[in-house]
Amino acid sequence: MPVSASAIYFLNLRGDVLINRLYRDDVGGNMVDAFRLHIMQTKELGTCPVRQIGGCSFFYMRISNVYIVIVVSSNANVACAFKFVVEAVNLFKSYFGGAFDEDAIRNNFVLIYELLDEIMDFGYPQNLSPEMLKLYITQEGVRSPFSSKSADKPVPNATLQVTGAVGWRREGLVYKKNEVFLDIVESVNLLMSSKGSVLRCDVTGKILMKCFLTGMPDLKLGLNDKIGLEKESELKSRPTKSGKTIELDDVTFHQCVNLTRFNSEKTVSFVPPDGEFELMKYRITEGVNLPFRVLPTIKELGRTRMEVNVKVKSVFGAKMFALGVVIKVPVPKQTAKTSCQVTSGRAKYNASMDCLMWKIRKFPGQTESTLSAEVELISTIAEKKSWTRPPIQMEFQVPMFTASGLRVRFLKVWEKSGYNTVEWVRYITKAGSYEIRC
Repeated sequence: MPVSASAIYFLNLRGDVLINRLYRDDVGGNMVDAFRLHIMQTKELGTCPVRQIGGCSFFYMRISNVYIVIVVSSNANVACAFKFVVEAVNLFKSYFGGAFDEDAIRNNFVLIYELLDEIMDFGYPQNLSPEMLKLYITQEGVRSPFSSKSADKPVPNATLQVTGAVGWRREGLVYKKNEVFLDIVESVNLLMSSKGSVLRCDVTGKILMKCFLTGMPDLKLGLNDKIGLEKESELKSRPTKSGKTIELDDVTFHQCVNLTRFNSEKTVSFVPPDGEFELMKYRITEGVNLPFRVLPTIKELGRTRMEVNVKVKSVFGAKMFALGVVIKVPVPKQTAKTSCQVTSGRAKYNASMDCLMWKIRKFPGQTESTLSAEVELISTIAEKKSWTRPPIQMEFQVPMFTASGLRVRFLKVWEKSGYNTVEWVRYITKAGSYEIRC
């Protein structure tokens, strides 16, 4: 269920009430005294941001030198409450010239009360978009003299609110060159055994866009996902030849995406915000293309010597290459001396991290590199404890490669003036938690 807040308080670090707003009559006006007595004075502010006192729940967050406290008397969505606080602070900052602190609140009492009446109704969150609210709350906040950020000017055209147009984009945008930049960024999370079998693997990705388009364009994005291709072939009554299809899990969209059209047509249609934004996030657990395979061999020769051999093979295309490859091979804490030989890159012992740090600036596809090292250990009289071998860790970035196989099939832009658009699409895969047991 949504927040259903009974009251919201803004307190300074001493616990004094700067401003408050009661939305329901199911809590008393002295609830802030309970918060001050049971939480602030007992120094439990850092233990948990949610506390229950006398049948009421307190959700609180510190921003600069201000505590924002939401009081609820019934079961409520905690994540929604904190999301509301974050978005409300961003709204206040847009009015106050980028500052949100005790001075900014004291200088803008009237404006804050007006905003609190708009962004929450009877305890339920409403529209918190700065672009939309500035259409009809045109009062400018008093800026802090220490803020160097210029205040956003309100949009003078209030007809957007009447017509119900999108709140994340204003009218009248004009660009000499209409361009769209689309980046697919993926992180590979892997846990592999020393024998090369995959124990756990998934890909988390996001589609980032940067739009510089005139007017109010309507964009349509086509991906090679399984559901979208099946729906397209169903509408066209013929099979679609689009190569590999993938199945997306846990997809979340930016608010600009038309979810009704996505549910019916399985296409990503949207009127984009101006500038840079995150269009969607997704996760993939099946059919992951691993960019690297690592085969380690570590032999302990007695109590004072070890032999380390690590072979790394790039599995992506021969015309591609990885940048900034770092392989961290763990060694025991009592390491005294190491001798490393590599076929490419450089390797050395890092005592602070207890590992052999192997760096390769540029790693071509379909190639192999090996590390051979002899490790000398400090001999101790005490009984030797068995070394719990941490996993090998990798860092890398592979441009123009996606571990999920996700591809953009088309990106169409419609605008009533019919101008030409330049589209740029990039792919990049990087290491998330990429670990290999040894």
